[in-house]
Amino acid sequence: MTTSPSLAASDLSGYFEDPCARTDPELHALIAGECDRQSHSVELVASENFVSRAVLDAQGSIFCNKTVTGAPGARFHAGADFADALERLAMARACEAFGCSFANVQPHSGIQANLAVFRALLQPGDKTLALAGDAGGHFSHGADSNLSGMMISAHFYGTDREGLIDYEALAAQALELRPKLIVTGGAAYPRAIDFARLRGIADSVGALLMADIAHIAGLVAAGMHPDPFPHCDVVTTTTYKSLRGARGGIILTNTPEIARALEKATSPGVQGSPLLHAVAGKAACLGEVLTPEFRDYGRRVLENARALATALSAGGTDVLCGGTDTPLVIADLRRRGLHGQPLVESLDRANITCNRSEIPHDATDPALTSGLRLGVSAMTTRGLGTAEMEKIAGWIGQLLDLHQTGADTGAAEAAINADSRALMAKFPLYAAMTSTTKTKGAA
Repeated sequence: MTTSPSLAASDLSGYFEDPCARTDPELHALIAGECDRQSHSVELVASENFVSRAVLDAQGSIFCNKTVTGAPGARFHAGADFADALERLAMARACEAFGCSFANVQPHSGIQANLAVFRALLQPGDKTLALAGDAGGHFSHGADSNLSGMMISAHFYGTDREGLIDYEALAAQALELRPKLIVTGGAAYPRAIDFARLRGIADSVGALLMADIAHIAGLVAAGMHPDPFPHCDVVTTTTYKSLRGARGGIILTNTPEIARALEKATSPGVQGSPLLHAVAGKAACLGEVLTPEFRDYGRRVLENARALATALSAGGTDVLCGGTDTPLVIADLRRRGLHGQPLVESLDRANITCNRSEIPHDATDPALTSGLRLGVSAMTTRGLGTAEMEKIAGWIGQLLDLHQTGADTGAAEAAINADSRALMAKFPLYAAMTSTTKTKGAA
């Protein structure tokens, strides 16, 4: 039998000490390139934001080495004292931020948080009633394209011609369907949700009520949007977007029985060990959410979103629902006769990133759509204000006008690209990191 000799510390110094820039220049160049792209781009993708350096540090911490299947205090693996303390810290901060009694911070993503809720509260084939995708809902609420659609008998409610949730129609639909669970929230609904009214509808048919607040969680925590508690039985959210934290999911509730069911439904139900480095990032993010500065951030997000919506409307672009109560602005391109995806590509060439969006009651191919979804959370984090939102709306309107007339857009895209880069240079992103990656990436 052969034996393996132990290695001297000097033999391992490179493994434990050498940074990526030294050991893997190819990978480091990609990181440097993405850092540069993020620093100069006008980022209007609604599901993106910029974490603090503290969150970056926590997310890249040594907790990435630890496996801890199970709940704090009841782990399958030993050596979990600090892991338990970390998870309990994140849970306590989540409960304080959202005014609830129980928080599960283990989900790897918002979708896994939603799947865990379905597994905890529903049996296969149970009926659910959620906001339709073309009305701003999310595919993880029962769409055929997602695992959730295989777990439940999903049904969907819509919006009126203005894009607003039709609560009366929803109540009638719930009375006929009698779902086990009503789901509210989604990916592209720009107006405030009446959680109290939804609670009444759910109670009228004996249904549970779930809110997915992934896009509005930051505003909820900052007191800038109606609170889903005490009206909802369970609430899910991602921890990035308007919370501007590490990527992951959280489940919140005030009901002990639901909290216990969620533990097993999350792990081993839909995943194994939590990603503890992500939990560390969530804890750091939630600590920031509890500060007065975050409340001011939420206020500025709402001001910027409304300024962008107003400026787009003034420039001749329709805005779904006539405005916004969230970080989202949905540009309705139908009256201009334009499609969303070609505009996304044109704006990308102009250094403005966003994504296409379906418009309610519109038959356009979802691969094209008749809308654009614009989010202001990331640019608000960078420090941009209402004046910059008006400038950005002007650039968007300029390109929409050219596309509408069929004119060539190349020169305008190049000019806006240069102007927008100059604008973003005034709002540095991770200044020390950006300069370091540029230097090493070029070496």
